[in-house]
Amino acid sequence: QVQLVESGGGSVQAGGSLRLSCTTSGSRGSMGWYRQAPGTRRDLVASITSGGSTNYADSVKGRFTISRDNAKNTVYLQMNNLKPEDTADYVCYYKRVLTGPTYWGQGTQVTVSS
Repeated sequence: QVQLVESGGGSVQAGGSLRLSCTTSGSRGSMGWYRQAPGTRRDLVASITSGGSTNYADSVKGRFTISRDNAKNTVYLQMNNLKPEDTADYVCYYKRVLTGPTYWGQGTQVTVSS
């Protein structure tokens, strides 16, 4: 069973920054972050392949940066210029192959106050 351990959530004021980390017991594959606010669906925030190709939700482009350290099996999400609408539970995922199962972290709360 692949495990994921997240860290880095917290509370900040609008315009502030946070950095999320997620370490997996798996290797290579695709990793990324989804987020879900109360009463809303879970949406993709950003993803990165083992080769470094990235994808971002339009709402975070230019503010968030996803990166990974393959040697540490860790993905990072640098979040700058945070807005109150970024407030959500951020959940890390890992997917070894496209057709394989998706593994999820426990989630970390990000709260942005105006």
